[in-house]
Amino acid sequence: MISEKLLEIMKEDGVVAIATLGEDGPHMVNTWNSYLRTTEDGRILIPAGYMYRTEANIAFNPEVLITLGSSKVKGLNGPGAGFLIKGKAQFVTSGPDFDVLKAKFAWLRATMAVTIESATQTW
Repeated sequence: MISEKLLEIMKEDGVVAIATLGEDGPHMVNTWNSYLRTTEDGRILIPAGYMYRTEANIAFNPEVLITLGSSKVKGLNGPGAGFLIKGKAQFVTSGPDFDVLKAKFAWLRATMAVTIESATQTW
């Protein structure tokens, strides 16, 4: 489910926007493309240092929307490529998904593991 183009974007500088929906309405948080990791089974792992409201929203409703892009990757119509990812997320604080990110990001308190339902190139 994770295309080569999406993997290419993850290696470049860029901002990732993560949207969740909780009891109080929508919420967005950002991270960096280079912080994302993928698993062999096609999930995305995102380190969470803070993201407390995001975690609360996911406990209420696990659906997430994620956008990311890079101006350095060739897109559909020239320079710049981006994706819209729809999926379900969960926060984990122990186990292999946590350990792989904790080894890279000493500051993280949890890992947000995202199971991708769709990943659409938008530009």
